[in-house]
Amino acid sequence: MATIYLLAPVPERHLESGVVVCREQGRVAYGSRAFESFLKLNDAIKPSTQCGALIYASDSKMLTTSPSVTWRATYVGFNNAINGAHKDGMRYRPPTTASDDPEHWAIFWEVADLQRLGTTASIRISELLGYDRPRRYLKNYIPKGPRVVEMA
Repeated sequence: MATIYLLAPVPERHLESGVVVCREQGRVAYGSRAFESFLKLNDAIKPSTQCGALIYASDSKMLTTSPSVTWRATYVGFNNAINGAHKDGMRYRPPTTASDDPEHWAIFWEVADLQRLGTTASIRISELLGYDRPRRYLKNYIPKGPRVVEMA
């Protein structure tokens, strides 16, 4: 049976500063405008159930031949933005996001246990299956927004 995950791209600098926030606050929040993807994810998982978050470090300093998930976390849910901001201000936001456009985000998705995967533990995106269409992603596929995926 396949396991459902959130696959999301996040700029690497926000992951690096977010891991500190996550350690200190117990979670970290990232902004998104793709609220439909998070509604789909919530429909796909059981109520009050957490699932894994597979994170592609966009703008990464590491060059790879095949796009890969290099960070992992536990998805704990999302909150609607209030005038583009997180309901708790910057408490759960990475400090590198302080200059974000204040009305850019529709929701904030939150994760716990954010960690970088070792180079041998990275997961090629081409190994993941789309949730709506259970086909593997192409070898050169780079996620431009959050997706609900499965991994066998």
